[in-house]
Amino acid sequence: MAVDTTLILDDLGRWAEAFLRPTVLVELAALAACVGLAWLLVLLLQRGLRQGDPRSILFGTRVIDGALFPLALLSLAYVARTSLMHWIPLAVFTVAIPVLVSLVVIRIGVKVLQVAYPDAGWVRPIERSISWMAWLGMVLWVTGLLPLVLEELDQIHWKVGGATLSVRTLIEGALTAGAVLLIALWISAAIEARLLRAASGADLSLRKAVSNAVRALLVFVGLIMALSAVGIDLTALSVLGGAVGVGLGFGLQKLASNYVSGFVILAERSMRIGDNVRVDNFEGRITDINARYTVVRSSTGRESIVPNEMLIIQRVENLSLADPRVWLSTVVSVGYDSDVDLVTQLLSDAAQASSRVLRDPAPSVALSAFGADGLEFTVGFWIADPENGSLGLRSEINRAILKALRTHQIQIPFPQRVMHVQVDGARSAGLAGGAAPVASAALAPSPAP
Repeated sequence: MAVDTTLILDDLGRWAEAFLRPTVLVELAALAACVGLAWLLVLLLQRGLRQGDPRSILFGTRVIDGALFPLALLSLAYVARTSLMHWIPLAVFTVAIPVLVSLVVIRIGVKVLQVAYPDAGWVRPIERSISWMAWLGMVLWVTGLLPLVLEELDQIHWKVGGATLSVRTLIEGALTAGAVLLIALWISAAIEARLLRAASGADLSLRKAVSNAVRALLVFVGLIMALSAVGIDLTALSVLGGAVGVGLGFGLQKLASNYVSGFVILAERSMRIGDNVRVDNFEGRITDINARYTVVRSSTGRESIVPNEMLIIQRVENLSLADPRVWLSTVVSVGYDSDVDLVTQLLSDAAQASSRVLRDPAPSVALSAFGADGLEFTVGFWIADPENGSLGLRSEINRAILKALRTHQIQIPFPQRVMHVQVDGARSAGLAGGAAPVASAALAPSPAP
């Protein structure tokens, strides 16, 4: 061990002496040229692709804000190092390459987490942990202590069943799992930012299903790779897989059914984000479809979390599956002595006065029934924005109808009832001498002034 330490110190001494040579100026000039070329390349790509989205992982809002700038600079630095190492002893690039690798790791990790979880409070501590680990690895790499530290960590090991684990394998497995998880989040964030933002209706549901499936698949692959990197025999997981299968078949049957139903809904597009549905006597607009449940928001602001299994096995009314337009109606009664043609025209004009009512198809007015108190007209009209509610629209149309009927002095009838008075026998005998009994009286309450 002492020999290794002496060799490391000798390497550090030679590396320090290399900084005093005039060739360092050549390396600094080459590194400055790499920085300028990387900045220019990213700037041209950003302008050519018109990228200014702060959610962009590669570009960000500025040239040096995304992950593409350190990646381009690292690639150019490798090319410059390969070219110069045959002519002069390297000193600057010995430090620059590990620093750039750490910068790439930090920038990619931080940007991916910021885009995938923009409002999560636990992202900040993880970002700091990534930065500390990256800079610590850079220092160990530059000083030449990294192989020595890895060898010491490999000496701390223990047996777990038939596998032998060490601190080094655990660290490597954790780093592998973290890297694969970052890649999975990167791909899912790119899909959501570039595809879901410009989609709607059926395309939105299908692309969301693809995004969820890709994320789940990549996370699963990452876990398998992490277990393999640690050294755990994957064949030993067959028993665990069988236990999980039994659990899904019995205790987790409903949970598994909801997840499967969610993917079925997203794949077959029978219900989409934005559709107006009625399920279990609750009517509203679908605002989100997750793997386990669907969120339905009513016009009153209430939200119902509906398990996806319910949407598969029960009857669901989709009011806007084939056509987003919805038909609404209101009923009006007028007196029997009213002009039917005039009333029809007034009701049609009152419905068309609202800006939310469609002109094609136009509102319709029908004499729907001969009521006990008057003629009943049904006013039907179509709207294209049911998510904005219907109560306010009905109130607006009813107010317009009431105003038009009052202007033209068309009576809205009030209920009329006939009351029969039954007279007993003794009183009937007393009235037989002269007074005639009251058989019936028509009572009609006067309308309110």
